[in-house]
Amino acid sequence: MSAPAPSPSTSAATRIVIAGAGPAAQALVAQLDRARFTGTITVLSNRDDTPGELLELAMLPQVSVRFGQPASHIDPVNRTVATADGMEFAYDQLVIATGSAPVASPVDGAAQCLSYTTIDDAPRIAKGVQKVARELGRRPVGILVGTGAAAGQAEAVLRAKGVRPIRTTARPAAVIPAVASGAGASGAAVSGAPARQAASAVVFEDGSTMTGDLVVLAEERVSRDGLAAGAGLETAAGGGIVISRDYRTSVPGIWAIGDAAAFDGVRLGLLVAAASAAGACASQLLTAAAEAPALQAA
Repeated sequence: MSAPAPSPSTSAATRIVIAGAGPAAQALVAQLDRARFTGTITVLSNRDDTPGELLELAMLPQVSVRFGQPASHIDPVNRTVATADGMEFAYDQLVIATGSAPVASPVDGAAQCLSYTTIDDAPRIAKGVQKVARELGRRPVGILVGTGAAAGQAEAVLRAKGVRPIRTTARPAAVIPAVASGAGASGAAVSGAPARQAASAVVFEDGSTMTGDLVVLAEERVSRDGLAAGAGLETAAGGGIVISRDYRTSVPGIWAIGDAAAFDGVRLGLLVAAASAAGACASQLLTAAAEAPALQAA
């Protein structure tokens, strides 16, 4: 998606605060930077670590990333955001990008398999499937765990890449990685095939198992909308900050993108890629910044 049109003269005094520092927030900062936004951008991160993506953004002159300082309270009347350690930040425009959280605790061994949370995971799963197919020398058999829209989307991705998915709605107790072999469909070694370490079985509470060549978890998640709900923003019955098509929430000056938001009752991450949502929201923020001086003078 192309970056918003540059608007350096109208956004100089605008203060944008972003609550959250995940992929959607990072994409929004990148889009604003490409548009030559010259106001200030403060990112409130609940992460204590400093991943490379955030460090790169923190080096931009107009960006301040506050690591380990998650937003804890929004005052929409005075347009301020307080953090868990008592810091307070004033904003002209606030974007909530707090993401989502799994409903249940992680399955033992889940790190060994693929996961589907948002449509941004589709390319990664496709690459994972292609890698396993090359190593096996045949079409993989995939075990898909989950229900709902995320599992439906994951199944479509798998089928599009030639995987025969075996779907289960029962939650496994553990995921078991395969033994490195490089064997083909007949069990014979495939010339030049690298050894692999991929999840190939799930074990249920009763001890029963399902086996395959790869496992994809597409389990239920819930939007992190507590910050918004505490500030009086409208939230969906099934979770998520209610937004309009232009990413506005029910409170003026506050926007939401990523998995924290919900459109028509569906988590936004299942509807729109993070980069696309960030690009559209950045355009709206730049427009709002340009309109602000005129409104103040009126």
